[in-house]
Amino acid sequence: MQGRPLAGSDKPQASQAAPVSERPRAVQPAAVSEDRKAHAHPGFEGWRHTVPQTQSHAPDAAAPLYAALDLGTNNCRLLIAQPTRPGQFRVVDAFSRIVRLGEGLGASGRLSPEAMDRSIEALKICAAKLKLRDIRKSRLIATEAARAAVNGEAFLERVLSETGLELEIINRETEARLAVSGCSSLVGRDTKSVVLFDIGGGSSEIAVIRIGDNRSSRLANHITHWTSLPVGVVTLSERHGGQDVTPDGFEAMVREVEAMLSGFECPAIDALSGADADTGFHLIGTSGTVTTLAGVHLDLPRYDRRKVDGLWLSDDEVSAMQARLLSWDFTARAANPCIGPDRADLVLAGCAILEAIRRRWPSERMRVADRGLREGLLTDMMADDGAWRRGRPRRFPRGIPGPQGSHEGNKS
Repeated sequence: MQGRPLAGSDKPQASQAAPVSERPRAVQPAAVSEDRKAHAHPGFEGWRHTVPQTQSHAPDAAAPLYAALDLGTNNCRLLIAQPTRPGQFRVVDAFSRIVRLGEGLGASGRLSPEAMDRSIEALKICAAKLKLRDIRKSRLIATEAARAAVNGEAFLERVLSETGLELEIINRETEARLAVSGCSSLVGRDTKSVVLFDIGGGSSEIAVIRIGDNRSSRLANHITHWTSLPVGVVTLSERHGGQDVTPDGFEAMVREVEAMLSGFECPAIDALSGADADTGFHLIGTSGTVTTLAGVHLDLPRYDRRKVDGLWLSDDEVSAMQARLLSWDFTARAANPCIGPDRADLVLAGCAILEAIRRRWPSERMRVADRGLREGLLTDMMADDGAWRRGRPRRFPRGIPGPQGSHEGNKS
């Protein structure tokens, strides 16, 4: 597993060959649903953090609508949004549901009938939502579970037949680049280097980003090395057990991920850090693991995206939160409002992946991102479509910053 520096190209080099090549597919309009972590984008007063499943917001009739759907190993998520200020967008509707599509995949190599049924039910809600909107462009993707499963292609054919949605399986490099695009507004203008990671249900993407004096409008163009680990919270917890996790069991999970990282060749930490600790190097984490840690750290009575997205955590704070979670039994984890019963058996596996990353790239601080592939899809589509170049009235509600958006300060 190697990540080689680039030579005259803005495309990152794979640390391992992606087993499934990205296949172009026609994208049909899709629809949306929502769970306790519904999107509440900062600065958008019209969107509450937790909304009823049927709630949506009237779009600006002058602005086109874009839709992004991400069917992952653990979740099915969708956003419908419209461009506002340059590099920003306003969420019109959102949906997220835990479907555990990859449940049992590690042992059988196949998607189970129950997991496929759960996912299709969520996708039917998405399809119904998208039919209510005049969508200018949409992109509907599937990630690791569909990539790895023997019956992944057959499942997507069933999805098309039963929901009318045509999903594309993206490769791991594309997934890494989308994660960077979705989070790039959280990288300050003075930051010189970042290791951004996305801990998923079935895989974990890691991108090394080095920014010179000439920052591209697309942060993904600054990826110099990347890797995709074939492990996520679902697969790791199934192998080691997620309910009753002892310190020794936790360390065993960490060592497994460390072994996977050992073959990833990239610059040493001192080369990435730079001279200024405040602007030189830091971590960015985008996943349920890091947002859960942030919610527990803040002792929130209920998860609140507005308080979590963009939060800075020190290295000591991350260690303290991991130790705190490890000290809780399954019942205590399930009772925490920022974890809940659906994630109680997965969160420590995610912490183990995070710990392996922190050991490989020690950093004094980590920034938390409650955003990812859907935001990357939306901002890329809007940028490619010239949505922010059109001469339109500037009377827009404030939207979520995208990859080309200005950095408006830390939410700490």
